[in-house]
Amino acid sequence: MDITTPCILIVGPTAGGKTSLSLELAQRLPGGGECVCADSMQVYRGMDIGTAKPTPSERAIAPHHLLDLVEPNEPFTVDHWLPMAERTIEDIRSRGRFPILVGGT
Repeated sequence: MDITTPCILIVGPTAGGKTSLSLELAQRLPGGGECVCADSMQVYRGMDIGTAKPTPSERAIAPHHLLDLVEPNEPFTVDHWLPMAERTIEDIRSRGRFPILVGGT
C-alpha cells in the first residue's frame, strides 16, 4: 500500500453512527483499517460524553489515533492537527492498512 491508497472519510453529526461504521470498515477492509480522529472536540481530554468519543471497548476493536491530545484550556487548531494527521496517515499506510478519518466537525 502506498500514497495512492485512499483515505476513507466518514463525516456527519454527533451520534450519527460514524464510530460503528468506522469499526465495521476497519475490520472488513483488506489488511484492516485504523481510525483517525478528525473531530474538533475529540482532541480534548475529558470531553468524552458530549462528543460521543469512542469508548475503550470500541477503541480495542481497531487502533484509534489523535484522540485526547490536549487539555480543554490549551489552544489547538487545524494548523496543529494537520501535520499530526499527515504523519499518522503515512504511518498507517506504511503498515499496509487503510486510514479511516472520522469526525463530525
